[in-house]
Amino acid sequence: MIRKVTYLLCIVVFITYQPLQAGQDGTIQTDQVILLFDKPLEIAAKDTANIYPKMKSELEKTLKLGVNFRPTVLLTNNRERFLGMAGSNFVVAYAVPQRNLIVIDYSRMNTHPFNLGSILKHELCHLLLHDHIGTDNLPKWLDEGISQWVSDGVTELFISRKKSVLNVAVLSKNLYAIEQLSNRFPEGQDSLLLAYAESKSLVDYMSSEFGRNSVLNILVHLKDGHKIDAAILKSLSISLDEFESRWKSHLRKKTTWFTYLADNLYVILFFIGALITVAGFVRLVLRKRRYEDEGH
Repeated sequence: MIRKVTYLLCIVVFITYQPLQAGQDGTIQTDQVILLFDKPLEIAAKDTANIYPKMKSELEKTLKLGVNFRPTVLLTNNRERFLGMAGSNFVVAYAVPQRNLIVIDYSRMNTHPFNLGSILKHELCHLLLHDHIGTDNLPKWLDEGISQWVSDGVTELFISRKKSVLNVAVLSKNLYAIEQLSNRFPEGQDSLLLAYAESKSLVDYMSSEFGRNSVLNILVHLKDGHKIDAAILKSLSISLDEFESRWKSHLRKKTTWFTYLADNLYVILFFIGALITVAGFVRLVLRKRRYEDEGH
């Protein structure tokens, strides 16, 4: 996640972070990436250095944009230290475009659905987009949506996905408007999860409905200095408002109470089973009391 407060915190951390300080930290440098890491993560840092060229190449091939910088990747297995830098309990990684910096909480990398390669590609995408496109021209929903799009839907959020907040928002007509997701995302677990889900859905819809090249063309227009309204119009031949309207219509058609119930069938059956168990227990207690009252 990219927020102004995080930018300032990370800049301070980056400047004061001294490799090999007190024998706790290490550094690996290649011609493509710089790795800073907690000493116990030396093997993980070497793995990161090895997979980085592949992630970089795949990202450049997908977006047709060059990674013309050497990023710094900071790996830590100290959750408290990471939280102090990130300022959020909901993320496992974040990017700071002004410093070409990626910070990853490696202690969470073995937790489903996270893996180092996908997270690295996701965060590198943030850096790449901001390197080519001015912040004022890159709406947050597109930044986050494309970063999920190129990393197979992976986000940096450490939030349980037991329910589909997008489906719930569609059925309850509580979707955020695109304008609300342009500059910053809302706080709070469900609100943040919905913002990420909408961002992914918007880019997925754009790609499937108008073609993958439409997404790339929008990036080209944004890079050339156009605002998102003009970039959408030039690439999709419809206005941003019309695009949003079509996207919402698409979601309403594919999301019904039937599909929602089907998607959550396991949870529903588990809940019903729990109710039956409780009812059986209550019935047993009442029967025992009645038996005792009758003097048995």
